[in-house]
Amino acid sequence: MLLLTRNAVLSAFIGCFIAGEVYAATEWNVSLWGKRRAFTENVEKLAELVDKKTNGEFKLNISYGGLSKSKENLDGITIGAFEMAQFCSFYHKKKNPTITVTELPFSRDVSLARIAEISAEVYKHPAVVKDLARWNATLLMPSPMPQYNIISKSDALNDLSDFNGLRIRGPGGIMGVLSKEGAIKTGVPFSEVRQSMDSGVIDAASFAPHAHLATKTYKVGKWATTNLNLGTANCPVVVNTDALNSLKPEYREALLSSVDEAIAYYVDNYENNTTVQYEKAIKEAGLTQVTFTPEQTRRLDELADSVRKEWIIENSKDFDAQALYEFTAALFNQTSAASLNQ
Repeated sequence: MLLLTRNAVLSAFIGCFIAGEVYAATEWNVSLWGKRRAFTENVEKLAELVDKKTNGEFKLNISYGGLSKSKENLDGITIGAFEMAQFCSFYHKKKNPTITVTELPFSRDVSLARIAEISAEVYKHPAVVKDLARWNATLLMPSPMPQYNIISKSDALNDLSDFNGLRIRGPGGIMGVLSKEGAIKTGVPFSEVRQSMDSGVIDAASFAPHAHLATKTYKVGKWATTNLNLGTANCPVVVNTDALNSLKPEYREALLSSVDEAIAYYVDNYENNTTVQYEKAIKEAGLTQVTFTPEQTRRLDELADSVRKEWIIENSKDFDAQALYEFTAALFNQTSAASLNQ
């Protein structure tokens, strides 16, 4: 009987030890959507680095659509349904109006690395931090994308007036400009873009290279713009603030110290693989490449200026939109000045 009792106590002790070891390991659920692609490589690399730095004790479990719909990721972060997620600000601009400032048409051809730097600085702005805090969210890192360009199945674009009546799927800043030339913003889910172009629901899509590759718009398109330069989408990676604050210090350090390397990997992969693949795809598909003239570019910039002013007026009732705009514009202007000095 004594032996049985001792064995029972020993088994219970071992069970507690094992349970303690399991509990000590930390796992975060990460909500993405679609499939693994250039757009998600920052998160994939981050997970790899964190796992390595913590010897597998802190893991980021990435799910592509299994945790939430893309437009509900911010809501999921708020209630703690998962600890990390990626989303695009134009999916629900009323929920995150401050970060839509980076989607405004600044009419600059900006490098991907610089877009990442600009976004990171904007994420630190007090107005932005306060805005996302409403959702119990902390902005971790950007998913920088090049300037969006359009692929369309319509007849050739010879003049800006040819945008009149063109049904385009695109983000707010770009469509704010093109709508002034008569383009019609048409919302369809990302996964339905190709089908919508095939069926005639939309005439064109405005995307970064990786999204054109993913949706294969180039297979049905007739022409593609090369220098639209009216902005891009802001698609940050966020974490649940409570989850971040409750991390062990060494896990938190592993996570935060891996961001820069994850972004650098993302940028290198995008520029040297994705952009090259996109340029090859549109060339092999025989698309006409539309390059706007200096005169057309000036006209688009004039329209872009009115869109920027409208953004300030629209958001001034909720935060100091003028100050945030000027802060962001200065970051883009620094890029322009740097380019002139090269």
